[in-house]
Amino acid sequence: MQLTTSADGTRIAFDTIGDGTPVIIVGGAFSTAAAGEPLAAALAEAGYRGVTVDRRGRGGSGDTAPYAAEREVEDLEAVLHELGGDAAVLGHSSGAVLALFAAAKGVRFSQLFLSEPPFAFGADHGSDMPERLQALVDEGRPEDAVTLFQREGVGLPEPVVQQIRQSPMFASLVPLAQSVVYDATLTRAVSTPTAAMTAVSAPVTILRGEPTFPFLVEACERLAAAMPQAELVVVPESHDHGVDPGGTTREIASRLR
Repeated sequence: MQLTTSADGTRIAFDTIGDGTPVIIVGGAFSTAAAGEPLAAALAEAGYRGVTVDRRGRGGSGDTAPYAAEREVEDLEAVLHELGGDAAVLGHSSGAVLALFAAAKGVRFSQLFLSEPPFAFGADHGSDMPERLQALVDEGRPEDAVTLFQREGVGLPEPVVQQIRQSPMFASLVPLAQSVVYDATLTRAVSTPTAAMTAVSAPVTILRGEPTFPFLVEACERLAAAMPQAELVVVPESHDHGVDPGGTTREIASRLR
């Protein structure tokens, strides 16, 4: 992987595959750069340059306290600079929230593709989940932080939460416990898109799967209503808050300028 340095000195790891117009893939909770590799490969096959990123606190990237959403904006700006300052972005879940927030803060993405951004539009106002997650991490209970986020942040049914906890994959989630504190902090800070976010000048495409969680359907529809300049697209191959590489690449390729 390649490395760049964010404004606060944090090391940010990213990888690229293919040539052509770069598309930065910004994942959501529990995702590392590796999770974006299938989409990056599909983009490369379509003639683009797929760029996967380890957000701070994940994978090959470093971390610097205290966390603020603005620091992640600077991380994306550093990656964009390494790519020559010209790239589109595909953000998924909290990564879509971050991508739109970064664009509103002046990061010059050529186009934004926002996949199922979990905007709560104020429904989680006053939530203390970030603080409770951080307390569990500080107490040396990262496993419980992962479970809490899955239960309350994602809304998974309790049997599914317990099934994941007993599965072999759970061990790979535990090292990401600190990063879900950041996801919860970010999505609470911009639970409702700001006026600057809904007024970004770059072309915006909002993507969602079919079927997906009802609250994400509502979030996408409300964001589209708040951004009449944006296009809302259903990707039928994507299911249950996942990203289908082929279907998503098709929609990106048909719109990328």
